[in-house]
Amino acid sequence: MINIKSFVFNPFQVNCFVLSDESRDCIIVDASCNEENEYSVLFDYIKVNSLKPVALLNTHGHVDHVTGSARVSMEYNIPFIMNPEDNFLLENAVEHGRVFGFHTDPPARPSSGLFDGDVFRFGNSEIRVYHAPGHSPGSLLFYAEVSGFLITGDVLFAGSIGRTDLPGGNYNQLLDSIHKKICVLPPETQVYPGHGSSTSIAEEMENNPFLNRSF
Repeated sequence: MINIKSFVFNPFQVNCFVLSDESRDCIIVDASCNEENEYSVLFDYIKVNSLKPVALLNTHGHVDHVTGSARVSMEYNIPFIMNPEDNFLLENAVEHGRVFGFHTDPPARPSSGLFDGDVFRFGNSEIRVYHAPGHSPGSLLFYAEVSGFLITGDVLFAGSIGRTDLPGGNYNQLLDSIHKKICVLPPETQVYPGHGSSTSIAEEMENNPFLNRSF
């Protein structure tokens, strides 16, 4: 079983996750640290729990989700992996941050890509990757079937969905992704979004106005 630990980092309140199992191998998802104390919180958790990071995965390439990618990947000498359709967002991340009054160092360069249907294995565990464009062209979902949870990035939130007014966003495409990739999963699946509190697919199917209105 995968243990999931969440942290909230930077002014955009991004959820960063550390996924680990009994092997002590772990993966970091959306390294959104931007201040020294945030890096310390993440690094201390990994050290205290004797975890061994093996990869840094990202749900998408928006600046608030990749701001800590360079330092975290260098700290542990691990690959930074995301869908290449969001590479253009990395190239503009520093300038994009300035637009929002947000200073960040240049993000890491991806060492490889993740694509729809991929299975990423670490320790004794695996997560399945689903491509879910709409919030951004390369948005990904990470599904841990055995452990019963889904990391949705900014595709789906508790009671809402991701914004689609940023470069590469597409409202109809986002709803289509949610319908085809999320709503088909078991309703009891726990959902861990990129911002805000966790929820479940059943809860969103019942109460999310965007899902109720669209399907």
